[in-house]
Amino acid sequence: MNSVDFLLTNKDITYEIRTEIKRLGRPIPDLIISKTDVGKSRNYSRNFNSSVYDRFKWLCGCPKRNKLFCFICLVMGGNRSAWTQEGCVGKGKR
Repeated sequence: MNSVDFLLTNKDITYEIRTEIKRLGRPIPDLIISKTDVGKSRNYSRNFNSSVYDRFKWLCGCPKRNKLFCFICLVMGGNRSAWTQEGCVGKGKR
């Protein structure tokens, strides 16, 4: 019930269900997100690090979509943005 996919596909969620989702906590899966940048002398590779969840307590992930979302925004509703609709992975290849 507290998966990002559930929250994205079920817009009419009752207050009781939202409270239960909040109690269960945000989903923080390991995601496979990487980016390669070309520098002047070499290529740089960056990969997703799950420690980002510790730094940003509002962040959650969706392994099905392989993207990051704002957990508070998904649970409480609000403005439609990349953090609540499409998810964010940054620029570059996944």
